[in-house]
Amino acid sequence: MNNVVFKILVSFFIGLCFWGCDKKIKSSNSLPKEQPNILLVIADDAGWNDVGYHGSKIKTPVLDSLANNGAKLERFYVAPTCSPSRAALLTGIPASRLGIVAPIAGKSKIALPDSLVTLPKAMKKLGYRTALFGKWHLGLTPENGPQAYGFDTSYGFLHGQIDQYTHEYKNGDPSWHKNGKFLKEDGHVTDLLTDAAIAYFNQETKTETPSFVTLAYSAPHFPLQEEERYKRPYRTIFTDSSRVDYAAAMTHLDIAFGRLLNSLKRSGKLDNTLILFMSDNGAMKNWYPKDQYQGKHGPNTTLGDNTPLKDYKTTNYEGAIRVPAFVYWKNHFNGKTLDDFIGVIDVLPTLVELTGASVKPNTIEGSSFLNLLNGASQTKIPQLYIRGHLQESIIIPPYKLIRTRSKKDTLLELYNVVVDPEEAFNLAASKPIVTNQLHKQLISEFAKDAATVNGPEIFDK
Repeated sequence: MNNVVFKILVSFFIGLCFWGCDKKIKSSNSLPKEQPNILLVIADDAGWNDVGYHGSKIKTPVLDSLANNGAKLERFYVAPTCSPSRAALLTGIPASRLGIVAPIAGKSKIALPDSLVTLPKAMKKLGYRTALFGKWHLGLTPENGPQAYGFDTSYGFLHGQIDQYTHEYKNGDPSWHKNGKFLKEDGHVTDLLTDAAIAYFNQETKTETPSFVTLAYSAPHFPLQEEERYKRPYRTIFTDSSRVDYAAAMTHLDIAFGRLLNSLKRSGKLDNTLILFMSDNGAMKNWYPKDQYQGKHGPNTTLGDNTPLKDYKTTNYEGAIRVPAFVYWKNHFNGKTLDDFIGVIDVLPTLVELTGASVKPNTIEGSSFLNLLNGASQTKIPQLYIRGHLQESIIIPPYKLIRTRSKKDTLLELYNVVVDPEEAFNLAASKPIVTNQLHKQLISEFAKDAATVNGPEIFDK
């Protein structure tokens, strides 16, 4: 039995405790009697400086209003690319434990293990209806789609990047589906997903059963296919046409999401709907495609902006893994800015606690940050282990160690990301004790990852 199979079986039997021990799952007296709807909104490749409330020239008034009236999560960390971030989000486990360290692409058979407790499964256990509208990217075939992992309803696309109008994957494979069945539809992805979410909430108007909805947009990921009305405001702001297109995609997302909020407000549901917004990773610098979409799209010389953070998607520098995120719930968490270190694996236990459970599934490694949202101080120093396909890092505030593997000379970089978020000063040589301590901890975490990504060829990846 290989290591990854063993871990999955162990996770399965541990997970049985969560499902079998109902007596351990009880409501917390500090929570409201009525469970809120949960709306998890995920932007695709939105950079730190691609939202208005971070000072961007891109206009995102809807997101800005929610962020400014909610709780900004200013040190929210994800994985360097999309599939690992989404796997960690849904399981509360670093995706590398599951053998997912890069985007699931091409004809890959990699999929999220179905034996784990997932966020939608946990929500169902707590009495929620569950739905996903948009990007899945954790299994490229319908049998490995969202409904295999706890979503009652699913609509959107299975792959990563897709054409915004044909809805096909970059190699021409079908991806657009409803409840696991491929279909053809007209319309831009941003509008179709928003319309589906609006219809879903409207259908639930007469029921008291709360909903857990994930709305995973494709924007602002390439290919960028936006109408002139979204581009026009930026033609006098940006000189690069690719940046104009990218800004238009963000504004399109913001306007579409505003339609959903207005619908929730009209139905009276917005007051009791918790909204968590995040990007799945930092922005990508540019895009020069080869043999994609039969040459119909790209290249894009300038895409997102992670300023002032360092570098772009795929690395383990701040620009790739520290992303815009906030939590909004009317009359809760108002006007807060959290500078506490929070990881994407912490979302599952937070929502499980917030929606009524006094314990979390035993399979997960994340920790609830509900106490931070409620005004408490962080009582212990967090540890964030993040692995991509190019580098891995460990954060024990205020320090962050990045390791770049090589057969010849493995590179270690140490940064104090509290005082140096731009990662301009590598402290590895000047602070050898801290560097060695964090490296030992990183090695320990690395050893827990799946055998499929820890084989002898890892230095070639």
